[in-house]
Amino acid sequence: MFAQTGVFPLNQELLGCELHNCAALEIRMPEVVLYIAASLDGYIATPDGGVKWLAAFENSGEDYGYSTFYESFDAVLMGSRTYQQLPELGEWSFTGKPCWVFSRRPLKVEQPEVTLTTQSPHEVMSELAARNLQRAWLLGGAELVASFRAQGLITEYVVSIIPVILGAGIPLFISPGPTEDLKLVESTPYPSGLVQLRYLPGKDDTDCRL
Repeated sequence: MFAQTGVFPLNQELLGCELHNCAALEIRMPEVVLYIAASLDGYIATPDGGVKWLAAFENSGEDYGYSTFYESFDAVLMGSRTYQQLPELGEWSFTGKPCWVFSRRPLKVEQPEVTLTTQSPHEVMSELAARNLQRAWLLGGAELVASFRAQGLITEYVVSIIPVILGAGIPLFISPGPTEDLKLVESTPYPSGLVQLRYLPGKDDTDCRL
């Protein structure tokens, strides 16, 4: 379904099996969905990392398709700053879903689902695959998104454009980065002015649901 979905050799150490039993095994690479909100001018946070400007839309009573999306993934991926900013948006909402927080500094972790990691995105994806996790939400932030993009691991982009101009802040996509052709497959406007765009890797053939 996704242009960048593929297979890679199974990590035998993670499965705890012997080489002669596992050498020929392959496993499907999990899907990685960047599901994120950005201001009209392309920022995901204020210059100090704040996301309180999203609160009015989080509390608008509109679901924006989140419930359906939430049921579609079985793992969460995020950077350390994103993890620390989540309390601004309310209670921890990933109970029961394994979560990897990429961090090279110590963090206080209170949720049993959370694993701190210094591994590369590709190494963590191997671990997800070994645990038979099929679809992961890449929550942010910008540096982690850049790392996943650089390694060609993002299989779907769902970007909610918020009708707010921040004027400055942390950009959704850090420059420089690789060029990537995307195909717009869905565009959903909401009464609040938010527009949700869904892209898959590949050239746009203008076949889009509006």
